[in-house]
Amino acid sequence: MPRKLSEKDIELLKKLAPECAGLECSGSSAPYRSLLPPLSNHFSTDVDDFKKRISRLSDDDLDYLLSLIRSGEESLGCVPPHYIQVFLAHVEEKLGTKTAKEILGIYTIGHECPSDNVISLN
Repeated sequence: MPRKLSEKDIELLKKLAPECAGLECSGSSAPYRSLLPPLSNHFSTDVDDFKKRISRLSDDDLDYLLSLIRSGEESLGCVPPHYIQVFLAHVEEKLGTKTAKEILGIYTIGHECPSDNVISLN
C-alpha cells in the first residue's frame, strides 16, 4: 500500500542513508514510499554496505520498521532476495527466528521470487 513518508520515516532514511539528498527516486522521479527498497536499490553499494546500514537501526527503529512491514505500509516487493536475506538475518539476530520467519512470509507473499532465488532460514 503506497504511503507518504512520515517525519519518523524520513529520520530513519537519513540514518540509513545520510547521503540521501531528496525523497524521490532518481530513475523514475517518483517519491519514495518505503525505506528498504531505496536503501537496497539506490543507496547501498553492495550487500555488505546494506548490512552495515541496517545495523545502524536501534531496537526501537527496527520495531517501528517491522510494524510498518506487518501493516503493509513498508513494501518489501522491490528488495532483491540477497538483500532481504541480510535483513532477515539481522531480524533473526535481534528478535529471533520466529519474527524473521514471519517477515519472510510477508516478503514471499508480496514478492514473486524466481525459483533459483528461494530464500529460507536455517
